Amino acid sequence: MHEEGGGGLTHLTAAAGVLGLLTVVPGPDMAVVTRFALPAGSGDALRTVGGIATGLLLWGALTVAGLAAVLAASPPAYLTVRLLGAGYLVFLGAQAVWRNRRAAPDTGPDPGSAATEKPGHPWRTGLLSNVLNPKIAVFHIGPLPTLAPPRLPAALAMALLVLLHTTLTLAWLGGHVFLLSRAGRVLRRPPVSRALGLTTGVVLTGFGLAVATTTG
Repeated sequence: MHEEGGGGLTHLTAAAGVLGLLTVVPGPDMAVVTRFALPAGSGDALRTVGGIATGLLLWGALTVAGLAAVLAASPPAYLTVRLLGAGYLVFLGAQAVWRNRRAAPDTGPDPGSAATEKPGHPWRTGLLSNVLNPKIAVFHIGPLPTLAPPRLPAALAMALLVLLHTTLTLAWLGGHVFLLSRAGRVLRRPPVSRALGLTTGVVLTGFGLAVATTTG
Protein backbone atom coordinates (compact mmCIF):
# COMPACT_ATOMS: atom_id res chain seq x y z
CA MET A 1 0.00 0.00 0.00
CA HIS A 2 2.81 2.34 0.87
CA GLU A 3 4.53 1.57 -2.44
CA GLU A 4 1.35 2.29 -4.39
CA GLY A 5 0.93 5.64 -2.66
CA GLY A 6 4.59 6.50 -3.19
CA GLY A 7 4.34 5.54 -6.86
CA GLY A 8 1.27 7.72 -7.30
CA LEU A 9 3.03 10.65 -5.64
CA THR A 10 6.07 10.19 -7.87
CA HIS A 11 3.86 10.07 -10.96
CA LEU A 12 2.02 13.21 -9.87
CA THR A 13 5.31 15.02 -9.19
CA ALA A 14 6.52 14.14 -12.68
CA ALA A 15 3.23 15.36 -14.13
CA ALA A 16 3.59 18.63 -12.22
CA GLY A 17 7.06 19.07 -13.69
CA VAL A 18 5.85 18.53 -17.25
CA LEU A 19 2.83 20.82 -16.78
CA GLY A 20 5.08 23.42 -15.17
CA LEU A 21 7.40 23.44 -18.17
CA LEU A 22 4.44 23.77 -20.53
CA THR A 23 3.00 26.59 -18.43
CA VAL A 24 6.11 28.77 -18.45
CA VAL A 25 6.56 28.63 -22.24
CA PRO A 26 5.54 32.13 -23.47
CA GLY A 27 2.26 32.09 -25.35
CA PRO A 28 -0.96 34.03 -25.98
CA ASP A 29 -1.96 33.95 -22.30
CA MET A 30 1.10 35.91 -21.20
CA ALA A 31 0.65 38.40 -24.04
CA VAL A 32 -3.02 38.95 -23.16
CA VAL A 33 -2.16 39.50 -19.48
CA THR A 34 0.62 41.94 -20.41
CA ARG A 35 -1.78 43.83 -22.65
CA PHE A 36 -3.99 44.59 -19.64
CA ALA A 37 -1.19 45.08 -17.11
CA LEU A 38 0.55 47.89 -19.00
CA PRO A 39 -2.26 50.45 -19.28
CA ALA A 40 -4.62 49.32 -16.54
CA GLY A 41 -2.43 47.96 -13.75
CA SER A 42 -2.39 44.77 -11.71
CA GLY A 43 -6.11 44.69 -10.88
CA ASP A 44 -7.29 44.23 -14.45
CA ALA A 45 -4.33 41.97 -15.21
CA LEU A 46 -5.28 39.65 -12.33
CA ARG A 47 -8.88 39.60 -13.54
CA THR A 48 -7.53 38.55 -16.94
CA VAL A 49 -5.63 35.73 -15.22
CA GLY A 50 -8.89 34.71 -13.54
CA GLY A 51 -10.62 34.54 -16.92
CA ILE A 52 -7.80 32.41 -18.33
CA ALA A 53 -8.04 30.03 -15.37
CA THR A 54 -11.82 29.79 -15.85
CA GLY A 55 -11.23 28.90 -19.49
CA LEU A 56 -8.85 26.12 -18.49
CA LEU A 57 -11.38 24.75 -16.01
CA LEU A 58 -14.10 24.87 -18.66
CA TRP A 59 -11.97 22.92 -21.13
CA GLY A 60 -11.17 20.48 -18.33
CA ALA A 61 -14.86 19.93 -17.63
CA LEU A 62 -15.55 19.43 -21.33
CA THR A 63 -12.69 16.93 -21.49
CA VAL A 64 -13.97 14.89 -18.55
CA ALA A 65 -17.44 14.94 -20.13
CA GLY A 66 -16.00 13.73 -23.44
CA LEU A 67 -17.02 16.81 -25.45
CA ALA A 68 -13.47 18.00 -26.11
CA ALA A 69 -12.74 14.70 -27.87
CA VAL A 70 -15.76 15.27 -30.12
CA LEU A 71 -14.41 18.68 -31.10
CA ALA A 72 -10.90 17.39 -31.74
CA ALA A 73 -12.28 14.53 -33.85
CA SER A 74 -14.42 16.82 -36.01
CA PRO A 75 -12.29 18.71 -38.57
CA PRO A 76 -15.03 21.28 -39.42
CA ALA A 77 -15.71 22.04 -35.75
CA TYR A 78 -12.02 22.23 -34.95
CA LEU A 79 -11.39 24.54 -37.92
CA THR A 80 -14.28 26.81 -36.90
CA VAL A 81 -13.04 27.22 -33.34
CA ARG A 82 -9.44 27.60 -34.54
CA LEU A 83 -10.32 30.40 -36.94
CA LEU A 84 -12.49 32.13 -34.33
CA GLY A 85 -9.65 31.95 -31.83
CA ALA A 86 -7.12 33.19 -34.40
CA GLY A 87 -9.39 36.06 -35.36
CA TYR A 88 -9.86 37.02 -31.72
CA LEU A 89 -6.10 37.13 -31.07
CA VAL A 90 -5.53 39.19 -34.23
CA PHE A 91 -8.31 41.55 -33.10
CA LEU A 92 -6.70 41.98 -29.68
CA GLY A 93 -3.30 42.57 -31.27
CA ALA A 94 -4.60 45.09 -33.80
CA GLN A 95 -6.52 46.88 -31.04
CA ALA A 96 -3.38 47.16 -28.91
CA VAL A 97 -1.34 48.49 -31.85
CA TRP A 98 -4.06 51.03 -32.70
CA ARG A 99 -4.36 52.32 -29.14
CA ASN A 100 -0.61 52.79 -28.86
CA ARG A 101 -0.31 54.46 -32.26
CA ARG A 102 -2.84 57.03 -31.08
CA ALA A 103 -0.80 57.90 -27.99
CA ALA A 104 0.85 61.32 -28.15
CA PRO A 105 4.62 60.87 -28.55
CA ASP A 106 5.97 63.15 -25.88
CA THR A 107 3.21 64.81 -23.91
CA GLY A 108 2.56 61.94 -21.46
CA PRO A 109 -0.75 60.32 -20.63
CA ASP A 110 -4.01 61.87 -21.73
CA PRO A 111 -7.60 60.59 -21.55
CA GLY A 112 -7.26 58.79 -24.88
CA SER A 113 -3.75 57.50 -24.50
CA ALA A 114 -2.57 53.93 -24.08
CA ALA A 115 -1.45 54.75 -20.53
CA THR A 116 -4.94 55.67 -19.31
CA GLU A 117 -7.46 54.05 -21.67
CA LYS A 118 -8.51 50.63 -20.52
CA PRO A 119 -8.31 48.00 -23.25
CA GLY A 120 -11.64 46.26 -22.56
CA HIS A 121 -13.11 43.66 -20.22
CA PRO A 122 -10.22 41.73 -18.65
CA TRP A 123 -12.00 38.64 -17.27
CA ARG A 124 -14.02 38.12 -20.43
CA THR A 125 -10.96 38.61 -22.62
CA GLY A 126 -8.97 36.04 -20.64
CA LEU A 127 -11.87 33.60 -20.79
CA LEU A 128 -12.42 33.97 -24.54
CA SER A 129 -8.72 33.72 -25.35
CA ASN A 130 -8.79 30.22 -23.81
CA VAL A 131 -12.26 29.05 -24.82
CA LEU A 132 -11.46 29.88 -28.46
CA ASN A 133 -8.22 27.90 -28.36
CA PRO A 134 -8.98 24.37 -29.62
CA LYS A 135 -5.37 23.33 -29.07
CA ILE A 136 -6.17 23.19 -25.36
CA ALA A 137 -8.80 20.54 -26.17
CA VAL A 138 -6.26 18.60 -28.22
CA PHE A 139 -3.77 18.81 -25.35
CA HIS A 140 -6.40 17.58 -22.89
CA ILE A 141 -7.26 14.50 -24.94
CA GLY A 142 -3.71 13.78 -26.16
CA PRO A 143 -0.68 14.46 -23.94
CA LEU A 144 -2.54 15.24 -20.70
CA PRO A 145 -4.04 11.75 -20.10
CA THR A 146 -0.58 10.21 -20.39
CA LEU A 147 0.41 12.17 -17.28
CA ALA A 148 -2.47 10.82 -15.19
CA PRO A 149 -1.65 8.67 -12.14
CA PRO A 150 -2.51 5.15 -13.37
CA ARG A 151 -4.11 3.90 -10.13
CA LEU A 152 -6.77 6.61 -10.04
CA PRO A 153 -10.10 6.43 -11.90
CA ALA A 154 -9.75 8.15 -15.28
CA ALA A 155 -12.20 10.98 -14.57
CA LEU A 156 -10.66 11.71 -11.16
CA ALA A 157 -7.13 11.63 -12.56
CA MET A 158 -8.05 14.06 -15.36
CA ALA A 159 -9.82 16.38 -12.93
CA LEU A 160 -6.74 16.36 -10.70
CA LEU A 161 -4.45 17.19 -13.63
CA VAL A 162 -6.74 20.00 -14.82
CA LEU A 163 -6.74 21.51 -11.32
CA LEU A 164 -2.96 21.17 -11.16
CA HIS A 165 -2.53 22.83 -14.56
CA THR A 166 -4.88 25.65 -13.57
CA THR A 167 -3.05 26.20 -10.27
CA LEU A 168 0.32 26.36 -12.01
CA THR A 169 -1.10 28.80 -14.56
CA LEU A 170 -2.49 31.03 -11.81
CA ALA A 171 0.84 31.01 -10.00
CA TRP A 172 2.91 31.71 -13.13
CA LEU A 173 0.72 34.44 -14.59
CA GLY A 174 0.14 35.91 -11.13
CA GLY A 175 3.91 36.14 -10.69
CA HIS A 176 4.16 37.78 -14.12
CA VAL A 177 1.61 40.40 -13.03
CA PHE A 178 3.53 40.97 -9.78
CA LEU A 179 6.78 41.62 -11.67
CA LEU A 180 5.03 43.98 -14.07
CA SER A 181 3.45 45.86 -11.18
CA ARG A 182 6.84 46.20 -9.43
CA ALA A 183 8.21 47.78 -12.58
CA GLY A 184 5.01 49.74 -13.18
CA ARG A 185 6.50 53.22 -12.77
CA VAL A 186 9.10 52.54 -15.44
CA LEU A 187 6.77 50.61 -17.75
CA ARG A 188 4.17 53.38 -17.70
CA ARG A 189 6.54 56.06 -18.93
CA PRO A 190 5.02 57.09 -22.30
CA PRO A 191 7.90 55.94 -24.56
CA VAL A 192 8.29 52.62 -22.73
CA SER A 193 4.54 52.04 -22.50
CA ARG A 194 4.09 52.71 -26.20
CA ALA A 195 6.96 50.43 -27.18
CA LEU A 196 5.75 47.57 -24.97
CA GLY A 197 2.15 48.09 -26.05
CA LEU A 198 3.09 47.95 -29.72
CA THR A 199 5.27 44.90 -29.11
CA THR A 200 2.45 43.13 -27.25
CA GLY A 201 0.05 43.95 -30.09
CA VAL A 202 2.44 42.56 -32.70
CA VAL A 203 3.02 39.42 -30.60
CA LEU A 204 -0.73 38.82 -30.20
CA THR A 205 -1.26 39.30 -33.91
CA GLY A 206 1.58 36.88 -34.63
CA PHE A 207 0.07 34.27 -32.30
CA GLY A 208 -3.28 34.72 -34.04
CA LEU A 209 -1.76 34.23 -37.50
CA ALA A 210 0.16 31.19 -36.24
CA VAL A 211 -3.05 29.64 -34.89
CA ALA A 212 -4.82 30.34 -38.19
CA THR A 213 -2.12 28.80 -40.35
CA THR A 214 -1.14 25.82 -38.18
CA THR A 215 -2.88 22.68 -39.34
CA GLY A 216 -1.77 20.35 -36.52
